[in-house]
Amino acid sequence: MLREIYIRPAGLMPAIEAAPAIEVRGAFRLGAGWLDFTALDIMERNGAAVDRRLAGLGEFFEKDWGRRTRNAADMFENLMSPRARIAGLNLGSPRIMGIVNVTPDSFSDGGAFAGSSAAAVAHGLQLAADGADILDIGGESTRPGALPVPIEEELARVIPVIEGLVGKTQARISVDTRKSEVMRAAANAGADIINDVSALMHDPRALEVAAETTLPIILMHAQGDPRTMQQYPTYDHALLDVFDFLEARIEACRRAGISPNRLVIDPGIGFGKTLAHNLELMAGISLFHGMGVPVLIGASRKRFIGTISGVETAADRVHGSVAAALAAVSQGVQLVRVHDVKATREALDVWMASTTATVSKAVIS
Repeated sequence: MLREIYIRPAGLMPAIEAAPAIEVRGAFRLGAGWLDFTALDIMERNGAAVDRRLAGLGEFFEKDWGRRTRNAADMFENLMSPRARIAGLNLGSPRIMGIVNVTPDSFSDGGAFAGSSAAAVAHGLQLAADGADILDIGGESTRPGALPVPIEEELARVIPVIEGLVGKTQARISVDTRKSEVMRAAANAGADIINDVSALMHDPRALEVAAETTLPIILMHAQGDPRTMQQYPTYDHALLDVFDFLEARIEACRRAGISPNRLVIDPGIGFGKTLAHNLELMAGISLFHGMGVPVLIGASRKRFIGTISGVETAADRVHGSVAAALAAVSQGVQLVRVHDVKATREALDVWMASTTATVSKAVIS
């Protein structure tokens, strides 16, 4: 069954010094992270129609929204619950996932690291030195119009790179794949995380194999296959439709024996979305905290950034990509997947230092 109500944390502000989940003069901590929320964007859905209103926390409790529907109370609880560590990483501050493409047809770098495992390993180590907490190794392009890659070829691309990175960096290693055989082989090679753009739906054995690996899993939303996903993407309400999909995938994982503590969700910016859909998701991304698991955004160098900024070449979209990462982190997103790690790390460090409040505990109600 779909939700009757959705609540999105609003009125976000830098966290005031206090224990997570403690109310501080009308504010609550968001996911035990770096932001407090002071209001709620309440959405009630009836098919394609959505009744939306902004409510203060006092109104939410006074009108007992948590008891009015079966959904509101659990979402509110999820907003405040601390996020589980992912591959040992504490998510109390934003984390950067650096992209290591080993595909000849990557939209972002033109296959610069596809011809040599050594070059890809060196690039990954440089990203780690630049500040990446996770290195995401991908051997199959999922850009719009991309064709599938045979399993043997994908394995030949990614496994030597994973093996070359393991033990040489403290950054966690993620494998970006839709195929259960690649997931299993990557786990055996030392990968720490599985990142599946199909949310474990492309391969019939993916759920089973992912469960067996015991690794954390990133579940991403995509409407359609990469070959056709950008032809006619349509939604009743993009923000809520994507939320419903990802919530259903969390439940499917739970039924398959995969604890939500192992899961990260990604709304899939650019995967079966128009410019308007992407912007709707970016503007409302804090809604996804209501599932109680970490949120990842992968907006780096994507076409919508070029459309807005007028920058045609993907590799030149650094400034817009950094802006997208900061926009996501300003809504509490715990992980950003980026190509330009050094620029993103520097921007995040300055943003966090400039916005983190150190208010005396004496102000706590």
